[in-house]
Amino acid sequence: MHRHFILNKPYGYLSQFVNNQNKRRNKKLLKDLGEFPESIMAIGRLDEKSEGLLLLTTDGKLSEKIRSRKYEKEYYVQLDGVISDQALSELSSGVEISLGKEQKYKTLPAIVERLDDEVPFADRSQKIRDPRHGPTSWISVTIREGKFRQVRKMTAAVGFPTLRLVRIRIANTLLNGLESGKFIEVESFDLD
Repeated sequence: MHRHFILNKPYGYLSQFVNNQNKRRNKKLLKDLGEFPESIMAIGRLDEKSEGLLLLTTDGKLSEKIRSRKYEKEYYVQLDGVISDQALSELSSGVEISLGKEQKYKTLPAIVERLDDEVPFADRSQKIRDPRHGPTSWISVTIREGKFRQVRKMTAAVGFPTLRLVRIRIANTLLNGLESGKFIEVESFDLD
């Protein structure tokens, strides 16, 4: 019988349970957040500086299914500057990003919306920046793919670097106010 968890990954944690790299010895791992089954794995990744919804499972087939392009992943993204309508349009159409070693990739079209209301997150544990450095804005970005640091690369490509990135949804599974660093066990994920 497989087990499934919904976790709100805090800033500063790697999306893994075991550290196999010598250069990352002092990094915070998901196992530091509580007791999990021995065969648990994160479905997909959020980089160390990203926060939010992370699904955990003991079912490798389910993990592979959710990582596919079949399911949407939605992020709330705080940007450096007030994003323009032109930049929103470019993000929606797909932008060219780098995948490393001079390899370029055009992202698939995305659903991108400006968020004018306050976002429902507590302040991050590490201050993002001093407000004297200029205004910021928030957008929602929904994608079906997951290239390495894709959303960060997308916003930088249109001139608005990401300051904070929080995943709020995978398919129909929502973060739903779960506090940072907390997790709940569920019978299954809401995928349809």
